[in-house]
Amino acid sequence: MRSFRLLHTADWHLGQTLHGIPRDAEHERFLDWLIDRIGEHDVDALVIAGDVFDGQNPPIPALALFYRFVARAKALHPRLDIVVVAGNHDSASRLEAPSPLMTEMGVRVIGTLPSSADGMFDPSPLIVPLRDADGTIAARCVAMPYLRQSDLPAIEEQEDIDPLIEGVRRLYTQAWTGGRDRCRPGEALILTGHCYMRGGALSELSERKILGGNLHALPVDIFPEDAAYVALGHLHRAQAVGGRQEVRYSGSPIPLALDEEPYPHQVVLAEFAAGRLVGHETLRVPRHVTIHRVAEASPEAALERLKRLDLDGALPRDAWPFLEVTVTLPEPRPALRDEVEAVLAGRPVRLLKLGVRLTGSGQTLADSAPPVDLASLEPEEVFRRLYRRSHDGDPDPDLMAAFHELLTGVQETM
Repeated sequence: MRSFRLLHTADWHLGQTLHGIPRDAEHERFLDWLIDRIGEHDVDALVIAGDVFDGQNPPIPALALFYRFVARAKALHPRLDIVVVAGNHDSASRLEAPSPLMTEMGVRVIGTLPSSADGMFDPSPLIVPLRDADGTIAARCVAMPYLRQSDLPAIEEQEDIDPLIEGVRRLYTQAWTGGRDRCRPGEALILTGHCYMRGGALSELSERKILGGNLHALPVDIFPEDAAYVALGHLHRAQAVGGRQEVRYSGSPIPLALDEEPYPHQVVLAEFAAGRLVGHETLRVPRHVTIHRVAEASPEAALERLKRLDLDGALPRDAWPFLEVTVTLPEPRPALRDEVEAVLAGRPVRLLKLGVRLTGSGQTLADSAPPVDLASLEPEEVFRRLYRRSHDGDPDPDLMAAFHELLTGVQETM
């Protein structure tokens, strides 16, 4: 009997722009590639572990990409089970709105936590049966979406207990216990999560702090040892968690910030037999757009290196490489951007960012640096800068946690 095959992906961020450049062409090619892999590997189920969209109100082209993908995937592979959970970037209610139609197509979309008539958490609607090629249930997927603080049960303050972590633990325990109870012999217990796990490697430029910030990172023992697989979303770097190969982030399919260029972007193909994980492999996503990062100790060296960039003039415009240039200067050089743009004029490349490190001027970097575009700063950095204007040093961890809680609440209503 053939093994049951699941494809795990997350953090698509459809509708994202990078320094003002839309990513639609990259996402379209990724989704075409993903459908091809589903067919190539005879995949039984697809799990998308949150952050389908980049914002709470995704643009029309992003919505069209998603629904076109779902329609095409089901048309080409009718028996494919698809499970989609909301992430912290998604609007849970908007993602869930077409659920009646999607469920009829064999697509389960979970945006919010279900509750029973008495208002208590009811995990039953989260438990999704996944079928193999013969139509037999091979796994039960507990499709837990991103948990907002308002979802968590009230926890009394106790020494050595983080109420946020304990609240998440209790909800997960209820959910996976319900899933385990539904599993029959030979069925795999598969869980999802969109969260920040303790020890996970962040991409600081593109990942929002969630659940009160990364001070509240979740321990891996929130997930039971008998879970066959835990499909995580939120961190863009693909990685296993806590030394457990069955608990892993798939990572994002494309670099969502310039600092994400160095590491691989991929999806995970997991195989199960007799209810257990028997193997997994990573499928590298080909890049439609290359990222060049040029960092030099002098403008002359940077300009010379830019002249030597190997660029393909036959590429369509939406595939032109992105470029980041960082130069170290002893003093401000106002004409530097003009010099860089002159070297790049007429060449098939897109300059996204020009960074300058000022040294040796006798002034602090904050005093001597050129004005910063507020839109280029993360909210946390803006808060830290404002705090330093009136206080010595940085805000303490408790204040930062309160700030993250407030920020999360604002972001979730945008």
